Amino acid sequence: MTEIRGTIAATRRPGVLGVHSLDHFSMTVPSLADAKLFYECFGLDVRPEGQYLALYTAGHPHRWALLSEGGRKRLHYLSFGAFADDLPRFRERLSALNVDRLPPPPGFESNGLWFRDHEGTPIEIRVAEKSSPNDKSIFSVVTSGPAARGAIARRTAPATRPRRLAHVLLYTRDVARAVEFYSKILGLRLSDSSEGNVAFMHGVHGSDHHLVAFGRSGGPGLHHCSWDVGSIQDVGLGAMQMANKGFVAGWGVGRHVLGSNYFHYVRDPWGSYAEYSADMDYVPADADWEAVEHPGEDSSYLWGPTPPPDFGHNYEAEG
Repeated sequence: MTEIRGTIAATRRPGVLGVHSLDHFSMTVPSLADAKLFYECFGLDVRPEGQYLALYTAGHPHRWALLSEGGRKRLHYLSFGAFADDLPRFRERLSALNVDRLPPPPGFESNGLWFRDHEGTPIEIRVAEKSSPNDKSIFSVVTSGPAARGAIARRTAPATRPRRLAHVLLYTRDVARAVEFYSKILGLRLSDSSEGNVAFMHGVHGSDHHLVAFGRSGGPGLHHCSWDVGSIQDVGLGAMQMANKGFVAGWGVGRHVLGSNYFHYVRDPWGSYAEYSADMDYVPADADWEAVEHPGEDSSYLWGPTPPPDFGHNYEAEG
């Protein structure tokens, strides 16, 4: 559970400056109607908010994403949450490192700090409640004893409803430069990386193995948004749920090496992906995770089907 539910105090690493959460992301898509259909089928709570669509998860008050309609799919900005007393320290850090400040995007009201990352993507650091988990998320394994049926009937299978946004993976021209920027400016820490092609970063105040990941490409963009669910059963049922709605393209079910989570990716109408993710590694606020450089064979998956040929293709960089 997280602080935003108001039941458990947020974890915090004393004396260390760093964002505590990926608060939300914003994306422009060609059709809000297509986005509404896709994310509702995926199991999210999709709400109109003015000219935008907002993405929520069932029973959770936090807004995880904000979608607007435009000519083509494009990552608009990333917003990170910080503790209130850290915001002046982040302001001082930006000034000391000569990072140019920006006004909020047109139509957005914000008291946060705005600037661009190494690829030019707008970034916000804002005061927000901690929405990253304060402990490892509950993962359920249900089995049956002898003389009992272990599986439920398909007709009674529940819908998969994600619990929260887990992370995003961004395309970047230079993975090492991305790691340097996000560690120096936002205080994220490297979890694992592989051969300059991919890197994963966690929050210092307790978070999943990664809040943000980076994949090498010819330009910036959003590869996928990942959503936490509570079991491998939820991952599998989510895959079937989307296939039954006509969203059959994707990758999974499988398990990653880096992060250890079970996964299924569903391709959205714009060539990026939404991921069902379960049982990811967790880095507590009082633990130092040893970042390891892994061989390429471990950078993608431990088991599962072969990824589709264009799984790593950055359609956002075209045109």
